[in-house]
Amino acid sequence: MTEIAQSIPGLWLQLLLTAGLILFASYFLAKSADIIALRTGLGRSFIGVVLLGTATSLPELGTGVSAITIVGQPDLAVGDAFGSNLFNLFIIGLLDLFWRNAGVPILNSVSLTSVLIAILGILVISITVVAVYFHGHMPASSFGGWFVSPVTIILFVIFVFSMYMIYRFAQSDSHNQSETANMSDESYESESLIRAGVTYAIAAVVIICSAIWLAYTGEGIAHAMHLEASFVGTQFLAFSTSLPELAASLAALRINAPELAITNLLGSNLFNMGFILTIDDLALVGQPLWSSVSSIHEATALFAIFMTCVVLIGLMVRTRPRPTKLITYESAALIGLYAAASLYVFRFAT
Repeated sequence: MTEIAQSIPGLWLQLLLTAGLILFASYFLAKSADIIALRTGLGRSFIGVVLLGTATSLPELGTGVSAITIVGQPDLAVGDAFGSNLFNLFIIGLLDLFWRNAGVPILNSVSLTSVLIAILGILVISITVVAVYFHGHMPASSFGGWFVSPVTIILFVIFVFSMYMIYRFAQSDSHNQSETANMSDESYESESLIRAGVTYAIAAVVIICSAIWLAYTGEGIAHAMHLEASFVGTQFLAFSTSLPELAASLAALRINAPELAITNLLGSNLFNMGFILTIDDLALVGQPLWSSVSSIHEATALFAIFMTCVVLIGLMVRTRPRPTKLITYESAALIGLYAAASLYVFRFAT
């Protein structure tokens, strides 16, 4: 798409409409995922990563592939994935502001499975830093015979291994087992596994179709406002495509399922880095994805690593009271780091 003939207000209206569709569908994703966790006995930790985290990341997948294949903007696709990581971690900080149960931070209300997910998230994000730096300092012709970058292959293998490790750890976590047993008290008696699966699939389709249009809208905004694609991807698109994570996580808190909320957000970051960027690399024919993106993404990845470390510390330091009713140390750090990352990207990518 080389010419956008739409007005800026029209483009923003499209952004709001597609974001609204994503928000609407994400509520049904959260509920159906919780029912599936109950009916299968897999627990909220594993379902939060595999089903909810995967499904709420579908906008990043649709936006990334269409940004590359239709719009021709790989930097927009990568910026969306990295920006989504930052926004997901920012959401954890926001959730902590609303969590009041038991008078403890929300990160002390979930199982130790989340510790493993956070560690694996730091690992895969670190690999993407290596990928951006490595390809940024190597001529693109060095990988002319590769269908995808060798770093992408390593990234995907570690992603698959991470899913296996999360499954094994969640099954052995006594907190998750007791939590699954207690889920039978919820008002899901009339809900069947088949109905939940169908609802999940329909909601996912609505999200992915909305996400495809977001790629057009993001490119249109970048063109009309003369903004760099890396900034639009990291800020505007990442915000819009992370709305399912926000809505699904808030829905999880309403049903008193903080485990589902936190593993959804951390699992979404794993999916963004390990799966979506692999598909993006496959979609970009003729050159490795990492050779076609801005070096600004090294900084956004490092900010995501710092923010995940904050989450990891909050998960591991247990039995802490909230320092104040309004905010906790980790929520303040996450919100502050997100603001710093946004200012940095705006300063150096525009």
